[in-house]
Amino acid sequence: MRYLFEEYAFDTERRELLRGAKVVAVAPQVFDLLDYLIRNRERVVSKDDLINAVWNGRSVSDAALTTRLNVARSAIGDSGEEQHLIKTLPRKGFRFVGQVREAREAAISNPDEVAREGASALPDKPSIAVLPFENLSGDPEQEYFADGMVEEIITALSRFKSLFVIARNSSFTFKGKAVDIKEVGRRLGVRYVLEGAVRKAAGKVRITGQLIDATTGAHIWADRFERDLTDIFALQDEVTVAVVSAIQPKLLQTEIAIATRRRPENLTAYDFFLRAVQQNYLATREGQAEALRLALRALELDPRFALAAALAGACHTSNVSLGYAADPQFERKEAVRLLRLAMRLNDGDPDTLAWSALISAFMIGDSEAEIEMANRAVALNPNSYVVWNCRGWVHRNAGLPEEAVRSFERAIRMSPVDPHLYRPFTGMGTALIELGRFDEAVIAAKKALRQNQSYSPAYRCLTSALAHLGRDAAARQAAERVLELDPGFTISAWIGRGGQSNSKMLIEGLRKAGLPE
Repeated sequence: MRYLFEEYAFDTERRELLRGAKVVAVAPQVFDLLDYLIRNRERVVSKDDLINAVWNGRSVSDAALTTRLNVARSAIGDSGEEQHLIKTLPRKGFRFVGQVREAREAAISNPDEVAREGASALPDKPSIAVLPFENLSGDPEQEYFADGMVEEIITALSRFKSLFVIARNSSFTFKGKAVDIKEVGRRLGVRYVLEGAVRKAAGKVRITGQLIDATTGAHIWADRFERDLTDIFALQDEVTVAVVSAIQPKLLQTEIAIATRRRPENLTAYDFFLRAVQQNYLATREGQAEALRLALRALELDPRFALAAALAGACHTSNVSLGYAADPQFERKEAVRLLRLAMRLNDGDPDTLAWSALISAFMIGDSEAEIEMANRAVALNPNSYVVWNCRGWVHRNAGLPEEAVRSFERAIRMSPVDPHLYRPFTGMGTALIELGRFDEAVIAAKKALRQNQSYSPAYRCLTSALAHLGRDAAARQAAERVLELDPGFTISAWIGRGGQSNSKMLIEGLRKAGLPE
């Protein structure tokens, strides 16, 4: 096994530590100490753990252990003062906190070759570089437009805390050069590269873009955008939104596919989180149980993983609202506990904020605080499907259906191919019912059900809208499906699950359709 961090390669089979192309001399005990810390980097290791692993349980003084730790730090460019790689936690132990990539590929089996090529290790989350777009128009003014648009795309992608985005100055070192995408990925340490071109003709501008997996050279996404060349800045904004809303969900789906191909013994906290997201897509009893298990496992491996805490809280919330909870009171308490933990860990991450606002909207019901959280999430990242979808549910539960519809429409625009779209379509449908726009609510509910035919909230929405329209036979048929999916459903029990106090028209429609009180 080889572990890559910063400019170092730690090879456990060769028992070598390399800095670039040079071997760093380390004593056997120091090597073993580093090996143990890196292998167990997901947790804090105690003094006793280290003594048992490195000295086979022999009696070792604190001074001797401290000396070995200082030598290990020195070997990897760390120090007791900085502790940017090996951190001491007083009265608890030690932890390797550097960002590590495990390398098994034969293509990079020679550390000297990697170092000579200037390769950087991949981070443990999706990583992307946006290269300067090629100007094919022959018009120097389009050069400024293309560069400005790339900068806007980089800025927009940087707002996704789940992405590692290469800064503009590094990406633009490739401007005007014929590049090999795999080489770009190696040199910048990214898995994905976005490249494109701009061409101006007859008062229009055509932008093409393609997203490439730099590790394989495979094309993941490609599209073309053609717009009138009027307001140059508005055009930059429009294309930026279109590109970002297309590639961010594609990145997530690709990363989930990669995680599900990995063997369970090789998974990291982020991989467990990705698998949890995939299971959460299903919205079934079994899917929610597995998503919760995986999210909690991610949190166990990384106790500071705020988004994993928020996802676990959202799973508990879904269990309550969908009628899956065997002990609703317990799941409510756990949802609120995890929401508060997520906010303590990182209240500056837009997705964590948005999910926390959603959990609170169903489990607590403090509309003023929840709207503030959702609006702050949007301000932090206005290009995120997650934040707009959560904002929609928060406003719907707060009794503000017009704002809810606007948010759901924005969410769908942000991620038009997202496997989660049945949720904003359902939310939009329930908000449209409160506005008396029953025909539109039927359309929204049917769109949700085309994506997920087992989502009971979408059938509730359809049942109510059809009943309000006087389409009694169709409403009864939809109501039967509600009871098939949720056999214990009653209107009063559903209201008690939370978040329904401002759904008067929705509830009235369910009663008209004959669902049990």
